[in-house]
Amino acid sequence: MNELTRQAARLWALAQPAVSAFVASITRDFQDRDDILQETAVAVLESFGRYDPSQPFKAWAMGVARNQARLHFRRKGRDRLVFSPAALDALSVAFADEDSGAERLVHLGECLSELDEKSRELCRLRYGRDMKPAGIAGLMETEPNTISKALQRIRERLRDCVAGKASAIGVPT
Repeated sequence: MNELTRQAARLWALAQPAVSAFVASITRDFQDRDDILQETAVAVLESFGRYDPSQPFKAWAMGVARNQARLHFRRKGRDRLVFSPAALDALSVAFADEDSGAERLVHLGECLSELDEKSRELCRLRYGRDMKPAGIAGLMETEPNTISKALQRIRERLRDCVAGKASAIGVPT
């Protein structure tokens, strides 16, 4: 797999949940949904060379999905429930602007893995085991205020890391 295809697949994986939600919002038929989404994925990969990396990928992919939906509905023109082009435009813009959170979750996982062992352990105790700072302080033989401040600094580092990773690939934060 060449680097261009790898980059397209990575960006598509991040945008796919929002594109899928957009496609699901415009058609009730499961087969139509699958067809449009599959046609969109193929079109995104085939036309990735024309993507301008200075623009948000999700919005670009949403435009490809909108065009694929138009083609699909044109072929099915005899159906009574077909969205107008203006309605498709409005829906695709709304879904492109909607941040599904999937991108941030991917980045958060990457950022968590970049933390030192002690910081990851604090996160695991606080958020994985739902322990309060006082309980964590008892385990680590320190003051609850020390734990609270450490967690605050960790959250700030994670927020900055996620924002940095998102802006690096053109995803608004």
